[in-house]
Amino acid sequence: MTTTATLSIRRFEASDTDAVVALWQEAFPEYRDVTRPQRNPHLSIANKLATQPELFFVAVFDWRIVGTVMGGYDGHRGWLYSLAVDESLRRHGIGTRLVAHVEHALTERGCPKLNLQVLSAKDDVRAFYEALGYRADAVISLGKRLGELAESPAA
Repeated sequence: MTTTATLSIRRFEASDTDAVVALWQEAFPEYRDVTRPQRNPHLSIANKLATQPELFFVAVFDWRIVGTVMGGYDGHRGWLYSLAVDESLRRHGIGTRLVAHVEHALTERGCPKLNLQVLSAKDDVRAFYEALGYRADAVISLGKRLGELAESPAA
């Protein structure tokens, strides 16, 4: 990062969509897999804009979007989603600033605990969050796809 440009974090705007999709497709290879419709970045954006859009943030550096983070809060627990940083700008504190930004936004809403999930194969991502004070909870994460994305029962 150059010293003349500054990093800012702001709420997502609809005009950011193409840049965010491009960033996510770089950061999350599964977003390029058309056989996984649950990983459609346009759908993820539309769903977030329908539910707590004020917790969808982008990092802007030198007039371009270089990072994203989403938060959610259900009144009991907060969640952190879609933290992504442009690969060429990683290890410059952008991810750390995005996490701090969403933590602050959730704290202001009275959120007592923030959860996130990391794929077990992504040791580097887990190490990043551990460096920020996150620890593995003694829980097992269970999931079930609903609606059109539900798995077909075994024959």
